[in-house]
Amino acid sequence: MTPDVLKTIDLNSDLGESFGAWRMGDDAALLAVVSSANIACGFHAGDPDIMRHTVSLAAQHGVAIGAHVSLPDLQGFGRREMAVTPNEAYAMTLYQIGALHGFARAAGTRLRHVKPHGALYNMAARDAKLADAIAQATRDFDPSLCLFGLAGSALLGAGLEAGLSVAAEAFADRSYRADGSLQPRREPGAVITESDQAIAQAMAIAREGSVRAIDGQIITLQADTLCVHGDGAHAVAFARSLHAALEAAGMIVAAPYVAGVGA
Repeated sequence: MTPDVLKTIDLNSDLGESFGAWRMGDDAALLAVVSSANIACGFHAGDPDIMRHTVSLAAQHGVAIGAHVSLPDLQGFGRREMAVTPNEAYAMTLYQIGALHGFARAAGTRLRHVKPHGALYNMAARDAKLADAIAQATRDFDPSLCLFGLAGSALLGAGLEAGLSVAAEAFADRSYRADGSLQPRREPGAVITESDQAIAQAMAIAREGSVRAIDGQIITLQADTLCVHGDGAHAVAFARSLHAALEAAGMIVAAPYVAGVGA
């Protein structure tokens, strides 16, 4: 996808990550800015009441709803790798999609996509068997769902092989290695904390299809959707600024399956 062809891009955010009396982020404000919402399904964050509330908010804002499926790790926020088999990955993916689907159906709306979270996302980016399991669970639930995954990853390949629409995802606030993988959070420089730097990175990805890796190399990175994390202190202001920058550059912010991107 060349810069003059790319006219539409999705902005997605991981939402519904509050739990019980504990609250994370300003989901209502973010839902006024993003075009896709990845809603936690109770394994790494969220609970039934939060899922129901977030689905309702997303529907009110006309934001596309996706299941943000994860490893069963509430204490570690789904960011700790676990030794799961492909069969286990299939079952936990199907379970979580089904749970969120129930709330979407009750709200008179439907799911549009699936995006793995945290450690499961990174494991599926490099492990073809896990990627296949997640893609197969998504397809078996609903073959019209779009599968989100790291640009260039095994997960996107598995989604295409399963006959799904896929959306290649990139991150505004995460550093990249030269091989296109994300710099692990446990390593220095993994998270970009300066808003101007993160917006510049996102715009380079959206307009030029490239990103500067942490070692200084410029690498190709074509993306259909940009993730804006919702748990930072300035998340809403950052999302608004990025949305405005994309529109100022002549792009339309819309979900990929609505815009026909990533099919």
